[in-house]
Amino acid sequence: MYKHLLVPTDGSELSNNAVERAIGLARESGARITALHVMPEYIPPAFAEFPAAGQASFAEFTKATEETARIVLEAVAQSAAAAGVDCDTVSVRHTQPYRAIIDTARDRGCDLIFMASHGRRGLSALVLGSETNKVLTHSSIPVLVFR
Repeated sequence: MYKHLLVPTDGSELSNNAVERAIGLARESGARITALHVMPEYIPPAFAEFPAAGQASFAEFTKATEETARIVLEAVAQSAAAAGVDCDTVSVRHTQPYRAIIDTARDRGCDLIFMASHGRRGLSALVLGSETNKVLTHSSIPVLVFR
């Protein structure tokens, strides 16, 4: 059975449901989890494909994304603790979330990636979210997709 689950989360409803299922699997199997939140990289307005009026400054963007990561990961840690499951949390900044997920799973010695089928961006592919599909395509670590 699996001993260390990587659970990527963006705080969306489906992602939160996947987190709860991952915690349940970890509790039943005696595994531990590492919750991961991938923060986007800042794109200066001059380089953005569609610059937004009033786009946040680098400092504002950094503060906001770090606060979101803190809130999302704190919720996972609290749920895991309530279930008696060991849980580490990690947030990383990356331009390619799927790559951050795979790299974190490898670097942390995870033997299963347990993730939602879609994130905040919704149905960006016909069946699976684009990041989930990329993780499935590129990961050498088993992936369990929750829908």
